[in-house]
Amino acid sequence: MEWTFVADSAAVPEGALVPVYPKGLNIVLARVEGKVYALSGACVHMACPMFRGSLDGYVLRCPCHDWRYDIRTGKMLDAPELALLSYAVDDRDGKLYLYIN
Repeated sequence: MEWTFVADSAAVPEGALVPVYPKGLNIVLARVEGKVYALSGACVHMACPMFRGSLDGYVLRCPCHDWRYDIRTGKMLDAPELALLSYAVDDRDGKLYLYIN
């Protein structure tokens, strides 16, 4: 387990969805109210690319079938037993690092 650099902090503007692929993992970054969140970049339903979805506050909507997830927890709003993997984010000196195990 280690912290892995994924992007410059400025590369993730407020309200944006940005795909990154550290160590070959598909991850989407989202910034809401100044904080960056990191989740699995593939929907649990049919692996649709979440970076092509939409963000409304803390709700990330899948572009394929409108499944909705809370970016703070990764949990699906309509079925909380389903969730996207979430990753801890550290914003250090303008650089974003994810804790990947």
